Amino acid sequence: MSAFFYPTKRGARQAGKYSIIGISCALLDLGVLNGLLLLYPTQQTLLLGVFNTLAYTAAILNSYYWNTRYTFRVDKGKRQFAGFLIQALVSLFIANGVFLFGFHVLLPMTGLPLWLDTNIAKGASMLASSTASFFFMKYFVFRA
Repeated sequence: MSAFFYPTKRGARQAGKYSIIGISCALLDLGVLNGLLLLYPTQQTLLLGVFNTLAYTAAILNSYYWNTRYTFRVDKGKRQFAGFLIQALVSLFIANGVFLFGFHVLLPMTGLPLWLDTNIAKGASMLASSTASFFFMKYFVFRA
């Protein structure tokens, strides 16, 4: 299975670097979402979507900065930036879909506290969108 994901040592190094950057993005993403929910507690779908989008946007800007300089080491051109924006939008739809579906459909059945439900949904959202984003960036946006 690892040969499919990382067919070369370079691919494995990129995945490792991407993961390190991903941790910083995840902390930023969670921090922004939880900060907004602390300031403005809500269960409204529209507001949760806006909060998740703001948190995701902060993380994706951080991701773009570090992945262009550290992981994929590419010259930022209009083509790469346009590709990055497209993959970011697709990943945002994935992130919001998983987050809102988890929050409103799956997690209410657990009986867990609201803050825990929110963070579990956010974690699943980050995992799904981050995985999609890596493959979009590696094979389409920043391909050699």
